[in-house]
Amino acid sequence: MRTAQVLAVAFALACTLPAAAQDSYPTRPVRLVVGFGAGGPTDIPARMVADKLGALLGQRVIVENKMGAAGMLATRDVLAQPADGYNLLLCTHFESINTALYKSPGFKLSDLAPISLIAKYYYGLALSNAIPADSFEQFLQYAKQHPGEVSYATIGAGSAQEIMARQMEKLAGISLNRIPFRSGSQVMPDLIAGRVHFYVSPTIGVVPQYQAKQAKIVGVTSPERLKALPEVPTIKEKGIDYVRYGFLGICAAKGTPQPILDLLNRHIATIVAMPEYRDLIEKGGSLPEASTPAQLGQVIAQTVDDVAATIREFGMQQE
Repeated sequence: MRTAQVLAVAFALACTLPAAAQDSYPTRPVRLVVGFGAGGPTDIPARMVADKLGALLGQRVIVENKMGAAGMLATRDVLAQPADGYNLLLCTHFESINTALYKSPGFKLSDLAPISLIAKYYYGLALSNAIPADSFEQFLQYAKQHPGEVSYATIGAGSAQEIMARQMEKLAGISLNRIPFRSGSQVMPDLIAGRVHFYVSPTIGVVPQYQAKQAKIVGVTSPERLKALPEVPTIKEKGIDYVRYGFLGICAAKGTPQPILDLLNRHIATIVAMPEYRDLIEKGGSLPEASTPAQLGQVIAQTVDDVAATIREFGMQQE
C-alpha cells in the first residue's frame, strides 16, 4: 500500500512539473532567429517586436540573424532546438516557398507551430536612378528597347523577389538579367550606385531610399494605392492584374507547450496594437496585423499555393 501511495505521489509531482515550468516561462533569455541580414525589411520589425516582447516577458529577447540558404538555415536552426519556447523564428513567406522550391528543404511546414502574424506587406518595384525612366510605362519601354541589359536583384534562388520578377517579365513581355544577393541590405548600395537596376522589394525596404531620392518606386503590388505612398500607382492601375503580398510572423517548433504559445500570442497582439509599432510598419507601407495561430497557419499554406505554379512553370525546383 505504501509503495502504491509513493508511486501515486511521484506521478502527480511529475505531471505538475511541466505545468510549473510553463507558468514560470521564461526563466532565461529567448532567441528570435531571423533568416536575413540586419537592417533589412524583416530585421527592422523583428527587433522592435523583440524589444517589446522582452519587456512583457521580463526576459531579454535576443535577435539573431542567421543568413543563408534563403532563410532555411534559420528555420533548421530553430527546429533543431528543444520545443520549449526559447527559440522562436521570424517566419515569412520563405518557409512556404522553400518547401515548394526544394525537394529536400530539411523541414516540413507541419514542423512549425504558428504563433501570430506581425505584419502583411506589399511590394514596391524599385528602380535605380541610373535607368532613365520615371514611371512604370517608361520602365517597360526602356526594358523592351534594351532586352537583357536591365538587371534585377534577387535574394537567394527562388526567392519571392525572383518569382515576382519572372512573373513581371512574362506579364509585361520584357527580358531582365538576374543578379543574386545574400540579403536586402546588400542590394540597396548596388541599386543606389546603379550596379543593379531593378528590385522587387517589400516597401519597408525601399521607402527610405525613395524618400531620399536615392531610388525610384514605379509601382506597388497592392490592390489600392498605399497610404504611405499615395503618389505611387499600383501595377493593377497600369492594366496588369497583379496583386501580391508577403507576411511576417512569429513561429516556434511543433511541440512547444500550448500555454507558452498562448502567452506569446497574447503578448504579440499587444505589441502589434502599440502606436509606435504601428507607426513603424505603416511608414514603411506595410500593414500591422496580429492573428490567431490558425490564421497564420492558413496564410502559410496559401502562400505555397500562390508560388507552386510559377516554380513549376519556370522549372525552378531544386534539389
